[in-house]
Amino acid sequence: MHIITAGGGLHPDELLPTSGTVYVARLNGQDMTDEISTFQQFDELLKFPEYFGWNWNAFYDCLRDLEWLPSDYRILIIESAESVLSEDDGAREEFFRTLWRAGQRWAYTKRPEGVTLSKLSVVLSCSEESAPSLTRRLEELLNAPTP
Repeated sequence: MHIITAGGGLHPDELLPTSGTVYVARLNGQDMTDEISTFQQFDELLKFPEYFGWNWNAFYDCLRDLEWLPSDYRILIIESAESVLSEDDGAREEFFRTLWRAGQRWAYTKRPEGVTLSKLSVVLSCSEESAPSLTRRLEELLNAPTP
């Protein structure tokens, strides 16, 4: 999972693989106000199978599979990531934890420059002002014991 801001740090091109096909899904955090709208965005852009159960377990199952997308790499770009489920802390934590867990399930490859690239990369794009708090919140969440 990568956090980027306009004009800062990591450039999105650094996240692209050196070879192979890439499927990029660009989502807008401002359109993910509740669980249903969040699931709907992912369902539409990632073409979830009909059996998708519209709950967090089913969301995780689909994200860790994605074999129906004809590509070697999948990149999820979530713009305005600070806005995702901003009114529901519990769902927001579950969302980021699920993205992290799904990313961990994919195989990693090592690039010559030393950047680790997953077969599933999640890019969280946010404003420079919200990057420190989003980074801190994700670190706290990902370092916390799993419930």
